[in-house]
Amino acid sequence: MTTETRLEADSIGTMEVPAEAYYGVQALRAKQNFPITGTKLHPVFIRNLAQIKKAAAITNNNAGLLPEDKADAIVRACDEVIAGKLAEEFIVDAIQGGAGTSANMNMNEVIANRAGEILGCPKGSYKMVHPNDHVNMAQSTNDVIPTAGKLTVLDLLAPLEKALARLEKELAKKAEQFDDVITMGRTQLQDAVPIRLGQVFHGYASMVSRDRKRIKKAHREMYTVNLGGTAVGTAINVSDSYFYKIVPNLEKLTGYPLKQAEDLFDATENLDGFVAVSGVVKTCAVDLSKMCNDLRLMSSGPKTGFGEINLPAKQNGSSIMPGKVNPVIPEVVSQVAFHIVGHDTTITMAAEAGQLELNAFEPVVFCNLFESITTLEKAVDTLIVNCITGITANRKHCKDLMESSAGIATALCPHIGYKASATIAKTAVKTGKSVRELVLEQGIMTEKELEEVLDPYLMTEVGEERKEDEARRKAC
Repeated sequence: MTTETRLEADSIGTMEVPAEAYYGVQALRAKQNFPITGTKLHPVFIRNLAQIKKAAAITNNNAGLLPEDKADAIVRACDEVIAGKLAEEFIVDAIQGGAGTSANMNMNEVIANRAGEILGCPKGSYKMVHPNDHVNMAQSTNDVIPTAGKLTVLDLLAPLEKALARLEKELAKKAEQFDDVITMGRTQLQDAVPIRLGQVFHGYASMVSRDRKRIKKAHREMYTVNLGGTAVGTAINVSDSYFYKIVPNLEKLTGYPLKQAEDLFDATENLDGFVAVSGVVKTCAVDLSKMCNDLRLMSSGPKTGFGEINLPAKQNGSSIMPGKVNPVIPEVVSQVAFHIVGHDTTITMAAEAGQLELNAFEPVVFCNLFESITTLEKAVDTLIVNCITGITANRKHCKDLMESSAGIATALCPHIGYKASATIAKTAVKTGKSVRELVLEQGIMTEKELEEVLDPYLMTEVGEERKEDEARRKAC
């Protein structure tokens, strides 16, 4: 079975293009040149490219440079792409040479062929609507692609922020639920002093809150765009009307508070804003991985490990060991974190490797950054649904661990001094007797005094709790 084709030409030569394709010769050539990842352009990135083409058509029409019929057809074609239609026509690989020219031309060709079709022209004729002359009017790959990248980052950060807000809320719920569960705090994996399990989870919630604030702040890096600067920031081939109106028109379409960069040369050649966003996403991923390490430790065993908490059982943990259940959700979150750290290194080096008036490596920056954001969002979602909400505490075991630990001897220091307290602690470890038992045996304190000194709740009080407890004691 043969497929009908049409002949198209570019500055390199001629090529046979499938007759019914909306893409053209430049997109097809790029597909052949860059069979790199097998991953196509991110659908949100495609949508934002179409938003820019729509804004440009409107702006050029208002400037009197693009006839009404052509502008209307281009806008209609853009709206179809924005709605998710023609998705199969975007055929270039996410990682490509040329600083994104292939992605830009793929969009230009699809829009031109669809707009031409709307005006009654066959695909590939470009008589009514030309990819470069009309769809790409007053634009360059060098201002279109980074602007689309920034819009896409903003779009992808929104669901991540929502997921993190839900995670913070669920961790806060666990903090309240576990406030009365006291266990042994550990530093360097050794017994330290008592801590409430609720305080542990409150710390996680605070960490996520801090990550959310960082991400919100990172938005500002993406609001400044270089659209209107064209090739190197000089705004060559751009009318005054277009130059001053393109960003406000794009702002209306997207709803983001966009502004044109004051220094278009800087905004065209430097990618540090994307490095900053990647760093924030990486930091969040590292924080979540650390928390997941804790969850795996605290749930380890369950009989021969810490066994302080129970994670929800989600799947069989072994093909050979019956009944084994693994902490698969925390494990996958950590793997996502490792993935993101690698992406961040790629993004950092790609930003560093730019030369002179343009960084040619935006495609790999975007491919990695978009994936970092989306995979982290999905990791957070599964962490909430399949892990955090179902965590329970082994209350009695936590209490037993705390009472049997020599670490509570720290509370004796203000009363009997560090040296005597250390002797008690070492004896407890050596003999297996509890600190409480040894203090009473040696007559160092009375039982009543010891009850107050070794009260686990008093040992874990901080801030306002300590003040309130002191006020109650004075009242009595």
